[in-house]
Amino acid sequence: MGESGGGGKQRIDTGGEVFGPYSAGVKAGGVIWLAGQIAPEAGDVAAQTKSSLDKVDALLAAAGASKHDTTFVQVLLDNIGDFQAMNDAYGEWLVDVEIPPARAAFEAAALPRGAKVEIVVQAYRCDCS
Repeated sequence: MGESGGGGKQRIDTGGEVFGPYSAGVKAGGVIWLAGQIAPEAGDVAAQTKSSLDKVDALLAAAGASKHDTTFVQVLLDNIGDFQAMNDAYGEWLVDVEIPPARAAFEAAALPRGAKVEIVVQAYRCDCS
């Protein structure tokens, strides 16, 4: 995990590219927020979904968490007609998760860098000792 800000806020970073003035992720008080993950280079929407979720896994690991700790996922699609392909890949990612996160999925007019899918994640991992 990266540097700490005030009040126990920590930056989550895996060294991946960010495209503006934001953190790839932030953790505060056990709550983890990940910026939207995209992978336009990966190909079709199923491949982009899998690649974006690989990035999510890496960021969660950097925060000391995993997909099992996800509480909410927001999926943006550039074409809602791709919902089933995204949903199939997303379901494969969650196959071993006992309690899947809540989720919203919707179409956006356009996504950054020509991506077909963008995935935003919130998670909770208590630092209780």
